[in-house]
Amino acid sequence: MKDHDKIKEITKSLLEEIGEDPTREGLIKTPERVAKAWDFFSRGYDVDVREIVNDAIFEEECSEVVVVRDIEFFSLCEHHMIPFFGRCHVGYLPNKKIIGLSKIPRIVDAFAQRLQMQERLTTQIAETLMDILDPKGVGVVMEGRHLCMQMRGVEKQNSFATTSAMLGQFRDSAETRSEFLSIIRMKQF
Repeated sequence: MKDHDKIKEITKSLLEEIGEDPTREGLIKTPERVAKAWDFFSRGYDVDVREIVNDAIFEEECSEVVVVRDIEFFSLCEHHMIPFFGRCHVGYLPNKKIIGLSKIPRIVDAFAQRLQMQERLTTQIAETLMDILDPKGVGVVMEGRHLCMQMRGVEKQNSFATTSAMLGQFRDSAETRSEFLSIIRMKQF
């Protein structure tokens, strides 16, 4: 459990360090708001992915690629603690087991709501699905906008990063990989 009082103290010190007056009207409640925000931003640390999945794995003779795309996510860059956000696309090729579709975005959130790097986040999602479902393959593609690149450093406001993790048949079979990639590029209905 996070120590709200400590986060409030740290926030007050930060405000003072940058030259602000934490007692002025607009900032009086900022330390409390920041403590609550960090509870929300970092709630992934308190999540057990297996509990998310619970009993939502079903025996099914499905032999085609299952894709959940355009899953919105946000995270915090572990290097600067500045947000990055975007879309995640997840596909898997079942091996006699499928997962409740709503569990996939919950798995994305469980890993995204921690200090992260997009590369690691992408891999964690793919490896978790491989571990839980034992499918024939998993593919994860993430597209993210990183405020650490847009607001500081190179200051490139229109840049975004794309990462992928292809496991099993998604890595070994060009046909399976192509099918997945073409599905995630489809226009929405």
